[in-house]
Order: sequence, then structure tokens, then C-alpha cells
Amino acid sequence: MRIKYDKLIRDNIPKIIHNNGSKAVTYKLSNPEELKAKLLNKLQEEIDEYIESGEPEELADIMEVIKAITENIHEMNFEEIEKIRAKKEQERGGFDQGIVLSEVKEKN
Repeated sequence: MRIKYDKLIRDNIPKIIHNNGSKAVTYKLSNPEELKAKLLNKLQEEIDEYIESGEPEELADIMEVIKAITENIHEMNFEEIEKIRAKKEQERGGFDQGIVLSEVKEKN
């Protein structure tokens, strides 16, 4: 029996499939735009899985995809993104307090 996927997978999945007695048919993306599209699709997939399950494991998967986007698309290391995140948190705050902006009333 064959099951078609055509989705981006973690690097060790073919080995895991092999160790389970099956054969993984894979190909490696060489086009940066194609890789970007697959990574963005994977990010959406992982976000949807987290929304559905609420499991912290899915947050780890989201972070792994963000790490791959950071390194492969933006050619930055994950620590650089963390610095940007920390700076934005320092300047604008985080989302810990649950503040919702309902409207802004302009000065006359």
C-alpha cells in the first residue's frame, strides 16, 4: 500500500520509516522559493495542529519550523531572532497581561 504526502518532513523521518520496515520515497528541495513555500505550509500545519490539540509538543514543532525559516530563508541564526524578540518585548511588552485594544480615540 502507498500513502502519498508531498509535505516537508523532519530530517530523521526517512530513517524512522525505514527502521519500521517501510520505504520512504523522498526528494530534496534545491530551489529556495520552493523551500520557503514548503516551510510556510509546514508552519501553518503545525499552528493548526496546536490550535486543535493545545499540546505543548505542537509548540515545539512550531519553534522548529520557525528555526528552519530563520536559518534557511533569512540566513540568520535562532539567537539573532531571539535578540529581536527580546528587544521588541522590552520596547513594547509581551502578551502576558492579556490586554485587548478595542479602539483608539484620536485627539481633536
